[in-house]
Amino acid sequence: MTHQSLHEIAQSLRSGAIRASSLAAASNAAYDASEPRLNAYKHWAGAQMTQQAEAVDVLLDAGSDTGPLMGIPVSVKDLYGVPNMPVFAGTDAALPARWQAAGPVVQAVMGQLGMVCGKTHTVEFAYGGMGTNAHWGAPVNPWSAMGAPRAPGGSSAGAGVSLAQGTALVALGTDTAGSVRVPAALTGQCALQTSRGRWSREGIVPLSPSLDSPGILCRTVEDLAYAFGAIDRAKPMAAQGTPVSGLRIGIIGNTVWDGADASIAQSTRDALGMLERKGAVLADITLPHLETALEIFGLGGLAAVELRSFMEMNFPERIARLDPMVRARVETADQVTAIEYLRRASVLAGAALDAVRVFDEVDVLITPTVAISAPPLADLVEPGAYRQANMMTLRNTAFVNLFGWCALSMPSGLDHNGIPVGLQMIAPARHEEALLGMALGVEAVIGRAPELLGRAPLAPHVA
Repeated sequence: MTHQSLHEIAQSLRSGAIRASSLAAASNAAYDASEPRLNAYKHWAGAQMTQQAEAVDVLLDAGSDTGPLMGIPVSVKDLYGVPNMPVFAGTDAALPARWQAAGPVVQAVMGQLGMVCGKTHTVEFAYGGMGTNAHWGAPVNPWSAMGAPRAPGGSSAGAGVSLAQGTALVALGTDTAGSVRVPAALTGQCALQTSRGRWSREGIVPLSPSLDSPGILCRTVEDLAYAFGAIDRAKPMAAQGTPVSGLRIGIIGNTVWDGADASIAQSTRDALGMLERKGAVLADITLPHLETALEIFGLGGLAAVELRSFMEMNFPERIARLDPMVRARVETADQVTAIEYLRRASVLAGAALDAVRVFDEVDVLITPTVAISAPPLADLVEPGAYRQANMMTLRNTAFVNLFGWCALSMPSGLDHNGIPVGLQMIAPARHEEALLGMALGVEAVIGRAPELLGRAPLAPHVA
């Protein structure tokens, strides 16, 4: 699909230089060329997209403009309700039809005539960071070597793959502990996790109402800013990024580098060095209460109890049929007392109030998004190996949700396995506009993902 930015594509659609039907045809061609190998989608809506594209072209020819996402192919994580498209939430059977009702985020896309191309695979009930699914199989990371499939990251597993595949230009996901940032990092995309409560969770199957946040994935930070502004509509996004010169960057020193792959650490430090040479002010900081938050996360946090409660009230018969990697954690929720759940919530709330003071000294925090390379899928079959990889994959992202902040991930290079490395930028709650502005400035220095990384080895060759 075209390498133009979303803003350029939108302009070209309105000038007639690009047709929505051409974008739909390219999306369908990319799907046909790679989907059996990559397995990004639970439900493909190519025929409906083609019909919608023809209607969009007619409207554009008549001078009608329904919004910034008009005619843009958008993939949607299979937790979101989309009318007339089944919702499985990663489970072994479709949920009742009432879950197909669109909430505000999907309504924002569809109301602008953004073209929903399909529903992407998710970890069952979004409870996992590797992207695996015992019922439907894991999407394959497009950066895998041929014949050696690696994890795509999760839980929005198919979202990042859909962008690398070329079937979508925007992907909707959700993030409870890193579920848009992790797949973006491991597949070479960019992702924004919105602050808790910034966007409505209505119309989305929940994992943890206390922590869930809708999020978006795009090919570049520039595209993220465009898509965020289109969906949020609270205030227009500035076209220019925040200058890097004088930007106060806090480099978290405790925990986030422990056990990090050497090539990932080096890629992150190389990017920080580039920023420093452009005038950014780097400061090593210790993030208060990080270890306390991660200890609670390791015990199941709030999510295990909240998912168990949701299932008991809605789908008790499905608990025994859960993916074994999910069921093991859901079943442990029986051992958590109400007192313990409330203790965890109280400790996290207090920790967040104290930890946010770090932003009095810095404008943004930076860490590697994921400290390890995407593991081969074959290495995740054994439960112990899965648990270890899952915790390491989510460690650097989970505390952002636990503290209620916002964050994004953008590529900084490739690791020793040829897998993309994510650079995570973190800001306080409700600072998405400022975060995107800073990230635009960073992207201008370290490079945009398509030029920085090149083409994924398993991505289709489609004109």
